[in-house]
Amino acid sequence: MSEEEKFLKAFEKLNEKKKESKFDQTIDLIVNLKNFDVRREAFNTFIFLPHKIKDKKVVGFLEKDSHLIDTIKKDDFGRFKEKTDIKKLIKKYDFFVSSAKLMPSVATSFGRVLGPVGKMPSPQLGVLMSEDEKSINELLKKINSSIRVRVKEPSIKIGVAKQSLSKEATIENIVFAYNKILDALPKKRDNIRNVKIKLTMGKPVPVEI
Repeated sequence: MSEEEKFLKAFEKLNEKKKESKFDQTIDLIVNLKNFDVRREAFNTFIFLPHKIKDKKVVGFLEKDSHLIDTIKKDDFGRFKEKTDIKKLIKKYDFFVSSAKLMPSVATSFGRVLGPVGKMPSPQLGVLMSEDEKSINELLKKINSSIRVRVKEPSIKIGVAKQSLSKEATIENIVFAYNKILDALPKKRDNIRNVKIKLTMGKPVPVEI
């Protein structure tokens, strides 16, 4: 049985047990780890899914206003001296980006709060070399298909699809994310204890890997 067939089998079981809800539930991929020391082995990566889950709320630390995303210019930085003001931004936005030129100032003014929650603009995904419309649009496209995976415990849980996504697209996202995690683990399959998928309001369903 191929990986796609194994995940499809689990997905069909998940749908059999699903509870009706008034919102578009998220489908999570859960990869429980073994022989992996979270204190010594860093695992911090972005996965770019074939099909986006949702449009994320993005704000940019930019030198000029953009009609594509909300903007915080350098002159506005003084409005965020208090931690509580930055925490309000964290609640409001899913993702923070910055022009490369402003990054040192962003790190000084916002790093103490954005850093610990993993929302600092990242060189991997979030730093703009140019503020032109094309560059911002390309970055937004990548952000909307991205998942950030940071391992702080011996279990990885990430949302890989919404219930409204087609079956084919959902399976493609799940398999793609699983293989990216597998490739990034130091001992590959030997680091995996088990794999499950679940809906927001459902119980986890095991995948026969």
